[in-house]
Amino acid sequence: MPQIRLEHVTKRWGKFYGVDDLSLTIKDNAFVTLLGPSGCGKTTTLRMIAGLETPTSGKITIGDTVVFDSESGINVPANKRKVGFLFQNYALWPNMTVYQNISFGLSNIREDMDQYSAEAREADRLIGVLKNPDTALAAVEDARDKAGKPDEKKALIHLTETLLIPLSSARKLYRILASSSSYDNDIKALEDVIAAERKKAQGSGCTLDETFRLVKNGSVVRSVRKLTKDEIDLSVRRVSKLVKIGMFMDRYPAELSGGQQQRVAIARTLAPQPSVLFMDEPLSNLDAKLRLEMRYELQRLHVETGSTFVYVTHDQMEAMTLATDICLMSNAVLQQYAAPLTVYNMPANLFAADFVGNPSVNFVEAKGSQNEDGSITLTLFDTMKADFIPAQPVSLAAWRKEREESDQARAEELKAKSREKGYVEKSNKDEIFRYHIQRAEETDDSLEAVKTAGDDDFVLGIRPELIELDENGALDGEIYGAMPTGMESTIKVRIRDYLLTSVIFGNLHFRIGTQIRMTIASSRIMLFERSSGKLITLGSLKF
Repeated sequence: MPQIRLEHVTKRWGKFYGVDDLSLTIKDNAFVTLLGPSGCGKTTTLRMIAGLETPTSGKITIGDTVVFDSESGINVPANKRKVGFLFQNYALWPNMTVYQNISFGLSNIREDMDQYSAEAREADRLIGVLKNPDTALAAVEDARDKAGKPDEKKALIHLTETLLIPLSSARKLYRILASSSSYDNDIKALEDVIAAERKKAQGSGCTLDETFRLVKNGSVVRSVRKLTKDEIDLSVRRVSKLVKIGMFMDRYPAELSGGQQQRVAIARTLAPQPSVLFMDEPLSNLDAKLRLEMRYELQRLHVETGSTFVYVTHDQMEAMTLATDICLMSNAVLQQYAAPLTVYNMPANLFAADFVGNPSVNFVEAKGSQNEDGSITLTLFDTMKADFIPAQPVSLAAWRKEREESDQARAEELKAKSREKGYVEKSNKDEIFRYHIQRAEETDDSLEAVKTAGDDDFVLGIRPELIELDENGALDGEIYGAMPTGMESTIKVRIRDYLLTSVIFGNLHFRIGTQIRMTIASSRIMLFERSSGKLITLGSLKF
């Protein structure tokens, strides 16, 4: 499967930037989710890779083929990129059966393909089955009705799915299996078909190779042609088995549930065997239980097809559970591109920490300075003292210097770009992220706090599962709210005027107003610089 490379890809409409200078590489056989809030640019990115949207500038490469390059004037149309696209609405033809919906795109394919003897290939396939008929016989036996009578329609479905053969071959095989218990004569007749096809090929100056392709002068004969009826049928049966809809082939979309319709849409997309499959929020129309089931199906399909999946969602739970890599975007800009657990445990900035995780991360503002031993003495919750112990040695002075140099280089790059011909200033300018501090009495002063932040201002990020109830804990609190779900409870704990969210595992009952003690015993607490919002390091707190 090909890898996909985006190099400085930008899409704008006038002064509004849908995607701003995006560069990333999607690896072979990856499952990448484009994640972010509405309007962040994720669908635009997907459509540009697929060829449904033309970038303003940049370069896109799929495998070894450059499909878009603004400088060279290359723009390969979507139907030539050999990709599949699954939309939010299923877009099934209501007047076509499931079979017709899946096969519709296949019937329009016209490409340079191998020439072969369909008769010889089918005969060889049937000979192989008849020499070892146990699997085929079991498939037919499983198709009997409650009275024990043969159900031909059901048997044909079982044969096509079990043996991965087209329906026409399944019919021939069913007749042979039903008419005799000895297949020697049938095998002899099929061998005669192969011999006749070899002789026919020789008459045209060709031979048949081991897969019954026509070979002339040492090369396989190829021609521009459409798929045969059996080739189409075989593809339809293959994907219907993958998504488990073989029994619905004669139904119309209106006769199917939402989940079944989604499976049909997936099968139609997979039928042409695309090297890359693009999906734009394909599960958003399903109920919560069915959406969870379809996540498992998509995981399984990704493994079984070996294709590269690129998936758009605003649901961070879908991104976390499905992806091998998350591409997190905000306001047209890439915020972080990493594995799901990396984004969760080591978010690049406050936005990434806030957007990924359910329940959301706790943000705690702190002031402090670094000690000679590398620890950082902090004041949090207004007057409480604690030492932050970095998990890895870090010098705040050196970190700030590196960050300032990086910011300066970026500023100079933007300044140079602004002098280029055709440059358009971005109207949807990047804004300071408004992180939220939970309080019993809510205020909205986070933006001002960031604007006035100095070198001694930090923000701690504490995941809810890191806060544990402990009668010997160093923190005193009060149960402010509780939401039990059976195997776990999400609780709000009040410390002075501040609130922290915690997840407590187990079937427990919490009474609002109860005084508790707790601890934050983890080395995965995040330390952010308040002014830039960037992650400095991970570490632990010692109260």
